[in-house]
Amino acid sequence: MNELMTPALAGAVAGLGVAMPMGAMSVLLLQEAMRHRRTAMAAAAGIALVDLGYAALATAVGPWVASHVSPIEAWVRLTSAAILLTIAAHGLTRAGATPAPPAFEARGPGRSPGNGAAPGPETRTGTRPAATAFARYIGLTALNPTTALYFAALTTAQGATLDTGPAGAAFLLGVGAASLLWQQTLVVLGSLAGTRISATARVWTFRLGYGLVAAYALKIAFPLPSLG
Repeated sequence: MNELMTPALAGAVAGLGVAMPMGAMSVLLLQEAMRHRRTAMAAAAGIALVDLGYAALATAVGPWVASHVSPIEAWVRLTSAAILLTIAAHGLTRAGATPAPPAFEARGPGRSPGNGAAPGPETRTGTRPAATAFARYIGLTALNPTTALYFAALTTAQGATLDTGPAGAAFLLGVGAASLLWQQTLVVLGSLAGTRISATARVWTFRLGYGLVAAYALKIAFPLPSLG
């Protein structure tokens, strides 16, 4: 059991790293929760499912890639870490910018509605079926490939530790649980406070989320490859 705790915790950190930066999809989810909590819960599950799906795909492919590049494994880890640090640096840079209106909010990995526009008119009662909201938010979240790149970099760098079924499953469980928990937390916040979440709070979610990404990048970068 203890040997599965490490990949599960790693998955939880990865899931929070991709979910916490509070951008356009997060704001849309808060607005959804203001109108109708049940549909927002379904929408949150759709967002988390995309995170889990991208993580599952990357976990399936990452170990295979890692096994075929074992002679340069350290350089693969360093490249993956560089990709993650780039994502983190870009996100942290945007975190200090003045927040845009909700429909055009900056976004974290996997949190873009495509062209930045609001995804269409809402019903006045906010009672559209939960299944519709679930499918809609799956489509919106999946439009951005950054989440796939994020998980591909993580899992390729950790191929040796995720090459067994139980370890990979534990990692995915951590990703899915952390992402779903965060999205449902936003639903609760939205139902209680609506969009009255300060710009400062949104900036700090960016900093915390991308800080986790940066920390994860440093973790997989070491030990550094030998130049000899």
